[in-house]
Amino acid sequence: MRTALTRLVGVRHPIVQTGMGWVAGPRLVSATANAGALGILASATMTADRLRAAIREVKSRTDAPFGVNLRADASDAGDRVRIMIEEGVRVASFALAPSPELIAELKEAGVVVMPSVGARRHAEKVAAWGADAVIVQGGEGGGHTGEVATTVLLPQVVDAVRIPVVAAGGFFDGRGLVAALAYGAAGIAMGTRFLLTSDSTVPDAVKARYLAASVKDVTLTTAVDGLPHRMLRTPFVDVLEKSGRTGNLLHAVRRAAGFRRLSGLSRRQMVRDGLALRHGKNLSWSQVLLAANTPMLLRSAMVDGRTDLGVMASGQVAGVIEDLPSCAELVRRVMSQAAGIMDALPAGGASMRA
Repeated sequence: MRTALTRLVGVRHPIVQTGMGWVAGPRLVSATANAGALGILASATMTADRLRAAIREVKSRTDAPFGVNLRADASDAGDRVRIMIEEGVRVASFALAPSPELIAELKEAGVVVMPSVGARRHAEKVAAWGADAVIVQGGEGGGHTGEVATTVLLPQVVDAVRIPVVAAGGFFDGRGLVAALAYGAAGIAMGTRFLLTSDSTVPDAVKARYLAASVKDVTLTTAVDGLPHRMLRTPFVDVLEKSGRTGNLLHAVRRAAGFRRLSGLSRRQMVRDGLALRHGKNLSWSQVLLAANTPMLLRSAMVDGRTDLGVMASGQVAGVIEDLPSCAELVRRVMSQAAGIMDALPAGGASMRA
């Protein structure tokens, strides 16, 4: 299936595996790439040296294109961009809008720039700055998310920009891919669905918690860092919501020191990143500290398996996922179902695959 996305990044299928912190490591990214989709390596929780090593590990496992997700507001974003360029990464993905200068540097080196956005105005801004494509996440998506559903947000963005649009938030099968294409998107991005594969390094006990969840077990809370965050509801999340700002702040202070050690950031860099995080969001300093704590809460669950001490970011689709296929099987399944649906459409539907 050829679309504007497959032509732009050089993959066989219009499917993107999102850059999930502590989840989208070399094993998952390379498995996705070998399946013909676009795998995106999550780098925000890595030191710069670890990022370079992770990129090289992915390249040792696959010859297919892949991407790296960066925090555009990180104090060392420029250094990480240069690592990507030096290592020949095909796609740069951003959770926040990268500066025009970063976009220009990447494009000059031949790297495809594909930021994630949650509003029409953000898509318009990065498109004007030279982004090659955008991933549009609706409110159904996991992690930090917005209020507007994908079915409302996606057509707004498709109508507003003239670059390929990738739909995210609520996708898990071939039906969703066909629906996204019908809206005018060039492909879909999935996070939770790729997390729940046999190639994901998330502990089996944690995957079992996701598989057991119903749609109602996926909640949206501001208790973690003051920003809307979609995750599985657990007793620990209930405790966070009942603890209040002071109790959560005490936990955050302890974990922030641990994140500083793991990320390799100095105290000065963490302060600078905190200032960047506050920009345009009117966050208090306590919220900034809680935000710095979030990676450690995610790590507790997604790496250590401690769901009693961590959080599990999740899209609403967790409530309808029931198995753990390999990335290869997942991509085959999505594409086969999509092809069957399009073949069954009235005359003209098959032209969507042209």
